[in-house]
Amino acid sequence: MTRVHSRQNPSIEVETGDITRMPVTAIVNAANEVLARGGGVCGAIFRAAGRGLAEECAAIGSCPVGEARLTRGYGLPAGWIIHCAGPVWRGGGQGEAALLASCFPAISTGIFGYPADEAARVAVAAVRAHAGAHDLPRRIILVAFDEAAAAPLRAALAQ
Repeated sequence: MTRVHSRQNPSIEVETGDITRMPVTAIVNAANEVLARGGGVCGAIFRAAGRGLAEECAAIGSCPVGEARLTRGYGLPAGWIIHCAGPVWRGGGQGEAALLASCFPAISTGIFGYPADEAARVAVAAVRAHAGAHDLPRRIILVAFDEAAAAPLRAALAQ
């Protein structure tokens, strides 16, 4: 685990593991624009949360790229799920970084093709900017599925 902490900023950590098992206040879901159960992390979150999540997402309806929607955590140990729809990578010249920064986490690196190193830099910069302007949260965990996914986050955090 990599941890950065100062008196003015919250602890920002990188951990490997299953985000659906994190006993935290909220997790961030790499959602799609229609807030439907998807593959990868999104699918895992929907499976672990249970039917109530799908029903609440259907009632909300949509989440445009670069925006977020909040739902309850249902069967997850996290009380809340922040659903963020990240951008599809189109070479970096179509506002992808700004859209990704508004989502905070390093999402869009799977089927959306966002380069992991670049997504990690954007995510860490956005988290630091938010942390510098707000008192909460006091602890931010960037969760990666495995060490390969954690490496770019750790490198960005070390800069």
